[in-house]
Amino acid sequence: MVRILPLLLILWFALPLAAEPVVDGEWPRWRGPFDNGVARGAAPTKFSSTENILWKAEIPGRGHSSPVIWKERIFVTTAVDTGKPAEPKPAVAQAPAGGRPRPGGEMPLLEQRFVVMALDRATGKKLWEQTAATETPNEGYYGTYGSYASPSPVTDGKILIVSFGSRGVYAYGLDGKLVWEKSFGKFEMRLGFGEGTAPVLHGDVLILNFDHQGDDFIVALDKSTGKELWRKAREEESTWSAPLVIEHSGKTQVIVSATARVKSYDIATGEELWQCGGLGLNAIPAPVYDGENVYVMTGFRDKNMFAIKLDGAKGDLTGSDHVLWQNDRGNSYTPSPVLDDGILYFTADNGMISALDAKTGAPYYVQQRLPNPTKLKSSPVAAGDYLYQATEDGDVVVLKLGKEYAVEAVNHFPDEFFVATPAIADGKIYLRGVNMLYAIGE
Repeated sequence: MVRILPLLLILWFALPLAAEPVVDGEWPRWRGPFDNGVARGAAPTKFSSTENILWKAEIPGRGHSSPVIWKERIFVTTAVDTGKPAEPKPAVAQAPAGGRPRPGGEMPLLEQRFVVMALDRATGKKLWEQTAATETPNEGYYGTYGSYASPSPVTDGKILIVSFGSRGVYAYGLDGKLVWEKSFGKFEMRLGFGEGTAPVLHGDVLILNFDHQGDDFIVALDKSTGKELWRKAREEESTWSAPLVIEHSGKTQVIVSATARVKSYDIATGEELWQCGGLGLNAIPAPVYDGENVYVMTGFRDKNMFAIKLDGAKGDLTGSDHVLWQNDRGNSYTPSPVLDDGILYFTADNGMISALDAKTGAPYYVQQRLPNPTKLKSSPVAAGDYLYQATEDGDVVVLKLGKEYAVEAVNHFPDEFFVATPAIADGKIYLRGVNMLYAIGE
């Protein structure tokens, strides 16, 4: 059910994604302005909790969503427990494919307040805060890496879209006024791992994908009103991969990874354009696109990465010449790849990084271990000549982009734990830790 609130008329002024004007000063969605983890311009390579910190702002509660940036505002989401206890219940034990049942994520014991915040980009001062919902979650999340505020918001400079999954989807003006809200019911995620798929905006259309253990679906909404434009059943297991919207050969399509396969939909109608099998379980990394091919990956069981040629793509592409190459070494389980200057960079959860030629799949280097052996969930990002990887140990490792593995710096934040992916805009890095957002610049 949609509830529409009065607001100024919302107009869309941007061209389609493939032709959007690129500005240095914005990071409007989770994987940045190009959907490949890359920012225009350079950013600092040497910093720490005390060096090159422009400001830091405390973020209450818990959330692993990434900040998004538009002009003078930074938007973040979080979940703050109210202290009100709920009736405890056991997590559902589900059997992984080929494995034994094991307990799911931590079950919620406290009511949560689901919060959207806007900060001043220059100072970190809070501009506004809205509580989208206050309720007890229906499920928990993976204790170490999960949160009730993991999906990153998205903005086009006119409207801000926030998804709290089972707690609803909310549209705000950039001044914090609620435009509409919509509920899609409660979702049951595999092994109680929690929800985490980011919403996607393209023109007037908002795309949401809800793959879970129940009746899952992908849906398109009018961004200004929340009106449903189309919905397609997915018949998939739980996934966490964000959709990718691209324009190719005059057709705008929505590409979504899933269990065992990737699918493409016509953004105007929801019609399936093509699909390709070959992915594994627990799809998390987002697809990336270079203007000709799309690259998809899973890193859990039956892990695989492959390149799909989009010219002429139609129907089932499994095993066809459209699959240009495949790779099963060093694949990311959680982080999404960076695609820059024809090179795919991807990091595995065990702290290793690989780089491949995107056109051929030929490796430049494979499974090179990052300094300070570590684990990671955050996705890498890139700016200027460097790639940045935040880790669970409070490090941000900076590597040189290119065909050779070369570490430029290891920047340490004592007592920090990074799961959220950094945002980079206008030469500054915005890094979310456990309860702090850091603005890094020179």
